[in-house]
Amino acid sequence: MANLKEIRNRIASVSSTMQITSAMKMVSAAKLKKAQDAITAMRPYSDKLTELIQNLSGAIDGDTPNPYTQVRPVKKALLVVITSNRGLCGGFNSNIIKATNSYLAKHANESVDLITLGKKGNDILAKNNNINANNNAIFDDLSFNNASDIAEAFMEAFAQKEYDRVDVVYNRFKNAATQIVTSETLLPISAETEDSNSATADYIFEPTQEEIVNELLPKSVKMQLFKALRDSFASEHGARMTAMHKATDNATELRDQLKLTYNKARQAAITNEILEIVGGAEALNN
Repeated sequence: MANLKEIRNRIASVSSTMQITSAMKMVSAAKLKKAQDAITAMRPYSDKLTELIQNLSGAIDGDTPNPYTQVRPVKKALLVVITSNRGLCGGFNSNIIKATNSYLAKHANESVDLITLGKKGNDILAKNNNINANNNAIFDDLSFNNASDIAEAFMEAFAQKEYDRVDVVYNRFKNAATQIVTSETLLPISAETEDSNSATADYIFEPTQEEIVNELLPKSVKMQLFKALRDSFASEHGARMTAMHKATDNATELRDQLKLTYNKARQAAITNEILEIVGGAEALNN
């Protein structure tokens, strides 16, 4: 009977785990819908702003270059690493850590500082790397203003030539089951288009071309960082929902196997008791 008690306790434990993972799956699914709508609505604006910056390449490369477009030999770089504050989301964080380590190995001849956005990335990377800044609270109130504060800090450092390049690595949201590890250069801003044959739009500038460019370039960097944060936020909930769905399925399968084992053991115990009773009755009759 001790064996049966152990199986019952394990069945109860697996059932409790299944309830937790199922609840986490539903919570992530609800949050995913909102986060997915936010990044889907944001991408057209971000893409159009990038296109506008590319079409203003003539102004960017003019007589008064913007400090955010200056290309310098890279001696010191900054990498913005976006992870999550919580785990239980499959390979979401570990993939970013692997991409970061790959980036550091590829740029081993450069001095690289890190900015971590998310507790999980900071906890792991701080052991062997120089963390310039860390912001775990950004996902508690994910807004453009909060992202702008972070962007302004490294934009100022780049303008003061403390860094020669600023990159970001994050998970780009594709769907609930797929997140794509992406690395992008935030600074310096490149205005080169991939399609050299594409026609350059003809704009009428008001007030002046230089003032518009100087206003758009910082906003473009801030928007690119905010989009990366939105992508990562949606990817996190998609990864957690998928991971919890698989965990719930595995817990259900394990619970069913334990129930089958319990029923077999219980049936064997009952059969043995019946045999003992029958044997005792025959002994009394004899």
